[in-house]
Amino acid sequence: MLAERKMRIEGEDSLGLLGLHDENLQIIENRFDSNIVVRGGVVSIKGEDHEVEAIEKIFKELLFLLNKNGSLTRNDVETVINLVTVRDEEGEGKNGSASVRDEDDAIVLYTRNQMIRPKTTGQKNYVRLVRKNDIVFAVGPAGTGKTYLAVALAVASLKNNESTRIVLTRPAVEAGESLGFLPGDLKEKIDPYLRPLYDALDDMIPADKLRNYLEKRIIEIAPLAYMRGRTLNNAFVILDEAQNASAMQMKMFLTRLGPNSRAIVTGDVTQIDLPNHAASGLVQIQQVLTGIDGIAFVYLDRNDVVRHRLVKDIIDAYEKFQNGGVSEEGKEEKK
Repeated sequence: MLAERKMRIEGEDSLGLLGLHDENLQIIENRFDSNIVVRGGVVSIKGEDHEVEAIEKIFKELLFLLNKNGSLTRNDVETVINLVTVRDEEGEGKNGSASVRDEDDAIVLYTRNQMIRPKTTGQKNYVRLVRKNDIVFAVGPAGTGKTYLAVALAVASLKNNESTRIVLTRPAVEAGESLGFLPGDLKEKIDPYLRPLYDALDDMIPADKLRNYLEKRIIEIAPLAYMRGRTLNNAFVILDEAQNASAMQMKMFLTRLGPNSRAIVTGDVTQIDLPNHAASGLVQIQQVLTGIDGIAFVYLDRNDVVRHRLVKDIIDAYEKFQNGGVSEEGKEEKK
């Protein structure tokens, strides 16, 4: 059934909405068969009824994001289109009752280039638990977004004035190379261990602003050993690669938290590099802190991998090799 609708965008940032040279408008037009004309502050949409309704929703949600974030990126436009079309295909959002805005709580952070949001069921649960608890342990294999989402949540907390600083830390455990043989002074020797944390921040904060934060110690990145004796107040604290923290280091880290502070501890218990087969604090803590209010554990798996498509296959291959030729799924089926 053919339909026609008009919506006014007078007083709005039409350039920000439509994009330079109408780039955002072209993205929408390429996804639908309907005719879209923008003239004099009015968007006219003609086409099949379900498409016209979807396009109207898309424009409304883009206006919402534009007013909230100050700008739109290509990724924002494509994300909104995908959310609207998927919800309609699943039978949701009928009669205008549902909105992409309902998904807004899932968005962790807006940056100049993207919206950072959980992409899998496990990641959504991860974000939900962080928002409800003061300490969250995220355990899972490489590529599941443990560190990236943790840093995004920390930056969002700083941006929203929920925390006054961010402290990011990792154990400087040697994994194949000895610190003594690496070139440079102590900082230069340790920096490679902290590089993934810098990489995540580089994605989320403009370079000049990040430099300012680091200089003023609003954001601090340091080896785990440097946390001893400190009290961290009003901070969002992240311990990354926690499988390489000893039991004593884990206790030391967790007891650094001061008033109004929160912590995320991330790690992969299949990649322990502690020397002499020392016990991992991340493995032990799962038995020590069970049932304490305000502390939560989330377990991510291969289904939450968001890196290259082959990462899932690599994880499966290692699991199968370590289990004598049987995958984890195969073990479950035998049970």
